[in-house]
Amino acid sequence: MDKSIKAAVAMLVAGVAVAANAQEVVKIGTMSPLSGPQAHYGKDNVTGVRFAVEDLNTQGVTIGGKKIKFEVVAEDDAADPKQGTAAAQKLCDDKVAAVAGILNSGVAIPSSKIFNDCGVPFITGAATNPELTRPGYPGVFRIIANDNALGAALAGYAADTLKLKNVAVIDDRTAYGQGLANVFKKDAGAKGVNIVASEFTNDKATDFMAILTSIKAKKPDAIFYGGMDAQAGPMLRQMVQLGMTNVKFFGGDGICTAELAKLATGTKTLGNVVCADGGASLAKMPGGIEWKKRYDAKNPGVFQVYSPYFYDATMLIVDAMKRADSTDPKKYLPELRKSEYNGVTAKIAFQENGELKVPLYTLSHYIDGKKTPIGE
Repeated sequence: MDKSIKAAVAMLVAGVAVAANAQEVVKIGTMSPLSGPQAHYGKDNVTGVRFAVEDLNTQGVTIGGKKIKFEVVAEDDAADPKQGTAAAQKLCDDKVAAVAGILNSGVAIPSSKIFNDCGVPFITGAATNPELTRPGYPGVFRIIANDNALGAALAGYAADTLKLKNVAVIDDRTAYGQGLANVFKKDAGAKGVNIVASEFTNDKATDFMAILTSIKAKKPDAIFYGGMDAQAGPMLRQMVQLGMTNVKFFGGDGICTAELAKLATGTKTLGNVVCADGGASLAKMPGGIEWKKRYDAKNPGVFQVYSPYFYDATMLIVDAMKRADSTDPKKYLPELRKSEYNGVTAKIAFQENGELKVPLYTLSHYIDGKKTPIGE
């Protein structure tokens, strides 16, 4: 064999080796509060995305004839709409292929327009305000029940099961808290519940004595709080100080966390809490128990509420990429829209507006300081 043939063969072999080892890095974006009083949620959310990416990279995914290495690009939105929109733009600038993220509706709603404008599909497993999907952006999806379902479930339990007559409402004036409180007031009122007070605070407050003192004078059977656990915990402690130990305390998924028990520091009022999550309980999720064991083994003490949803959001995106045989959002988005994905949390399929076809919810209370689904 002469030298020229040897050289050609060597080049051919080298080319085959390069093709066999061709690898494409695909970035999955995520953002949540990684600083401030809601950072425990954010850490859990981002860890859910990272956990999915670790599983995917172990599987050795091939798309479009290339081995894919997935990378997570995480941004801190600090639960603040202004910082959130800046973070969303940064993810667009970083050329992420998709975004699985965002805790707060007040951040998700303005960020969704940015993702739509830059052509990046966005899935949330936590932001619940119905306004998120109202504009009809084709790349915006939610894999958790929205506030219409949660507010109605809590109102029904208050009126029909507990037979409560008088309820005071407080919200934190965020898109999430105010939106959920409004749904509860509307649905509870329709069931004959008397709303004896409507008060508001903010998502940075820790002193609620003046609001609670005013409410106490109206002798409510329960307080509904639209907001997060960082405020609900101190509120429960201050209710004890005011002797409001027989008053029920309702809230949505924002207070329905393991962290609430720590923030309430074992007060008697913790046992009066009824809260709603926008999905099945872990025990009733198709893969919940086994997934949680694996998650806790790798990430002890991190789990709060939403990580299985953000895990599923990430897996759902990659499932659509596989079916489209492309990581290009323009090519895989049509497949994402027609998903019928068997996830950890549920079988995920979407309505035309990006909402779940079959949204689920779970009501929980706290027994001996532990969040426990009602009836389980």
